[in-house]
Amino acid sequence: MSQRVFITAGAGGIGRVIAQSYAEQGAQVYLCDQDEAAIAHLPGNMDGTKVDVTEEAAVDAWLQAGLDAYGGCDVLINNAGVAGQADPVEQLDLTQWRHCLAVNLDAQMLTTRRVAPAMKAQKSGVIINLSSTSGLFGVPFRAPYAAAKWAVIGFTKTIAAELGPYGIRCNAICPGAVSGDRMDRVLAAEAKARGVTPDDVYEDYASGSSLRRFAEPDEIAGLCLYLSSDAGRFLSGQAIAVDGNTETYHTV
Repeated sequence: MSQRVFITAGAGGIGRVIAQSYAEQGAQVYLCDQDEAAIAHLPGNMDGTKVDVTEEAAVDAWLQAGLDAYGGCDVLINNAGVAGQADPVEQLDLTQWRHCLAVNLDAQMLTTRRVAPAMKAQKSGVIINLSSTSGLFGVPFRAPYAAAKWAVIGFTKTIAAELGPYGIRCNAICPGAVSGDRMDRVLAAEAKARGVTPDDVYEDYASGSSLRRFAEPDEIAGLCLYLSSDAGRFLSGQAIAVDGNTETYHTV
C-alpha cells in the first residue's frame, strides 16, 4: 500500500517540494495551506484544504477528514512555520511572540495529538517536525523564532520516547538557509537597506556554512523521504541539521 502522507503548509515553498517528492514516489499526499490559489492548482495526485494551523477546530477538521478518506496516516510532516518578529528582546511584542509560537510549535502539537491515536492503532507511523538551525543555536534578534524552534526539538524528543513503543518514529529536521522565493525576498530587502547587491548579501549568509551555499528545497525533501523509508527505520528522536555545517550566524 502506498504511504499516506499529511503535510502542513504543503502547497508552496519547501512544503510543495516535499509534497511533490512524495507524490512522485507514489504516495497519497494530503496537505493544508493558507494559500487558496496554490491549493486550487495542485496536481491530481495531491489533495489539499485551506487551514489556519493555529486554529484548533480547523486543524482537527482537516485531519479527521484525511483520516476518514485515507483510512489512516503513515507520515505526518509538520512543515508550517513563520519567521516571527526580528527585534531586540526589549522591543518584543507579546502578541507577535505568541503568534510565532502558535504557528511554529502549537500547530505541531495540534496535528500530532490528532494523528497519534490512528498511528498507535496501526502500530506504525512517522512524524517529521521542521525545526531549524535556529533551534540549535542562539540567534540574536530572533528570540521568538529561536525559542519556538528549540521547543520543537524538545517536543520531538518527547513524543519519540512516548510513541516509540507503538512503532512510531519521530524526528526533527533543522534546515539552514534554503534557496527559494522567501530567501530571495529576504536578500533583496537587506541588500536595499545596506546599499549592496543581493549577491553580496547571499555571500554574507553563505559564508557561515562550511559548504558556502544555501540548502536546496529538494535536499530537505530528500531527508524527509529517507526518514520515512525503511532505510531510516531505526532513526528516532533525532534533530538532524541540513545546513552544510553552520559555523557562524549572519545577524546583521
